[in-house]
Amino acid sequence: MRISVLGAGSWGTTLAILLHFNGHNVTIWEYKRSYAKTLNRSRENKVYLPGIKIPKEITISHSLSESCENKHMIVLAVPSQFIRSVLREMKKYNFSNTTFVSVAKGIEKDTLLTVSQIIKDELKNISDSSIGVLSGPSIAGEVSRKIPTAVVAASKDPFTAKQIQSAFITSYFRVYSSTDIVGVEYGGALKNVIAIGAGIIDGAKFGDNTKAAIMTRGIAEISRLGIALGARPETFAGLSGVGDLIVTCMSKHSRNRFVGEQLGRGKKLKDILKKMQMVAEGVETCRSVHQLSLKHKIETPIAKAVYTILFEEKDPTKATYELMTRDMKAEDE
Repeated sequence: MRISVLGAGSWGTTLAILLHFNGHNVTIWEYKRSYAKTLNRSRENKVYLPGIKIPKEITISHSLSESCENKHMIVLAVPSQFIRSVLREMKKYNFSNTTFVSVAKGIEKDTLLTVSQIIKDELKNISDSSIGVLSGPSIAGEVSRKIPTAVVAASKDPFTAKQIQSAFITSYFRVYSSTDIVGVEYGGALKNVIAIGAGIIDGAKFGDNTKAAIMTRGIAEISRLGIALGARPETFAGLSGVGDLIVTCMSKHSRNRFVGEQLGRGKKLKDILKKMQMVAEGVETCRSVHQLSLKHKIETPIAKAVYTILFEEKDPTKATYELMTRDMKAEDE
């Protein structure tokens, strides 16, 4: 297939290389002209994926038309908050036979839409059967080194889910299929908020017991909110739910966990983000989760505590103890 990956970050570059070695004709789109030239010259993404060579057969382009026209599949690997602006630039092109695959994990601020919903909102003629997502516990640096990884491809159309599964699956990158695109997207997005909470626990030096509590009760919150938004409950027990939550809360490579860790150590959010080269999706998603939980009247105490630490500068230790001293509950409430 002719496949374009929009976004030359660590994940976009990793997937482009994987798709190339799967026999596809691959183009990477980089929005900065100067960096696209750098990538073409060095054939290495030294900023986001150092040490991994980009095969010379992969086209690297700054041109959106070159990257979008006459493609069988377009992989959206730009941060979720920028996807709408990219899609607006793409409207002039013909996508009658194109499958869109989101690999971003976030919820758009203000609109509170997932990426698949943003695609439908901007590209009015695109059907549900042309939209899918790929999500799960997948640290880019590990996948790029061919460390065994399992993820899930989802679409409302089972044929599309299997098409994406077939395009990406390798001996080291196992892809399962699902028709619960809602659950897969919310699982991937909401776990980033809990991962910030887990990082706060690390930074504040609470301990493994506390972190286990945050993760376990975090998946309960993710499930409650996700089900209210139309997801199937079993999805959150899978790769894009508990699987992605585990790796994002535990990995030293997790950007969201890193943000939380720095907050737990007493640093200010603006100072943390200023020094980061890559986007931590969980920060803006936390705003969206807070709004969604209020809108749908769903109790999400951990996400609310993370929100107050991020945006109201609440003391992390105080917020943690307030979680511990809430009214008594049954575990399934």
